Amino acid sequence: MNQTQTYHVKDISLADQGHKNIAWAEQQMGALLKIKGRFAKEQPFKNLRVGIALHPTKETAVLVKTFIAGGADVALCACNPLSTQDDVAAALAKDGVKVFAWKGQNNEEYYANLQHVVNFKPHITIDDGCDLVTLIHQKHPELIKDIIGGCEETTTGIIRLKAMEKDNALKYPVIAVNNLNTKHLMDNFYGTGQSAVDGVIRATNILLSGTTFVVCGYGPCGKGVASRAHGLGANIIIVEVDPFKALQATMDGYRVMPLSEASKIGDIFLTVTGNKHIIRFEHMQHMKDGAILANAGHFDLEIDIASLKKNAKETIVRPSMKQYDLNNKKIYILADGRLVNLGAAEGHPSTVMAMSFCGQALCAEYMVKNKGKLKGVIEPSKEMDNHIAHLQLEAMGVKIDTMTDEQKKYMESWQEGT
Repeated sequence: MNQTQTYHVKDISLADQGHKNIAWAEQQMGALLKIKGRFAKEQPFKNLRVGIALHPTKETAVLVKTFIAGGADVALCACNPLSTQDDVAAALAKDGVKVFAWKGQNNEEYYANLQHVVNFKPHITIDDGCDLVTLIHQKHPELIKDIIGGCEETTTGIIRLKAMEKDNALKYPVIAVNNLNTKHLMDNFYGTGQSAVDGVIRATNILLSGTTFVVCGYGPCGKGVASRAHGLGANIIIVEVDPFKALQATMDGYRVMPLSEASKIGDIFLTVTGNKHIIRFEHMQHMKDGAILANAGHFDLEIDIASLKKNAKETIVRPSMKQYDLNNKKIYILADGRLVNLGAAEGHPSTVMAMSFCGQALCAEYMVKNKGKLKGVIEPSKEMDNHIAHLQLEAMGVKIDTMTDEQKKYMESWQEGT
């Protein structure tokens, strides 16, 4: 470990490789770089402190550099104990960024690093999962008077924020960045779909073709996972509690059934619900010998690993795979039940993260421009969504059509009929 007053990382000597990976990410994040260029000119965050709890990946590093270009002082920690890319953390530390993160933190270290960002006394919080917002509200309410607002990136985090708002516990405004179409219909579907399946493959090197792949949850993330696993030849089963989502899965051609039935026939299980104890010990007892369990939801609560540990012998088989011997069969858990796409792989591809981080950057700018005028959980605008989509299309070299004046008039009128 390398530690100073301004950083705590695993190995500062990894900085050179981190700089190379950040440069590679930038090659694919043209939309965000457009915003970075504008921020450098306009300095919307001059004299402001931005506290960030995200996955410290090469893509997050580009977002950090975007805020710094806009005049911000930035402090960064991880929002998951396994999601830090140590070479990237080293590179940021080498560049003078306040960063407190490494892969493989225990629970105490995780919260100590989160505390470092709180101690930074941020004016703006950027969150992935709401842990930073929660810690400030629960233990440091004295900081709230100086906080302009926050931005939340995940479905899980927004669920928590909505609960805080309902209980009148949310004391500063937070924009639901996740609700941008350019986030949840891109990051969640294409990003989680590819990276979660990538994590399963990297952890196990299993052939997905011909397997029975059980996806628990059919929101945008679950849809993406099912699509990608099906594309690799897996037979998909969807487990869902929402009737409309279950209907969608059925119409998409997948089998839908309760987990009590799916547990008996699945080869691979992946949870992506944002809820607690989806796969319980009662389900594991019915699973096949060799069943593989993974999670792509934000927290490590979707699989009840604690009950499994109490009743089975644990063996580390591969870096991101543990074997549990239970009733004369083996069950495998990937990435300790944490985000498999970051615990066992590299997370979302840079291109999709460019769109998500355009949302974070623009929402933070909106928060500053509307200081004192906002409250509660705020929905981002359609105009912002369209702006991000245009930036991404431009980065991809894609041109779209425009309506004629006649078409615009027709779309805004009602007189003309059949």
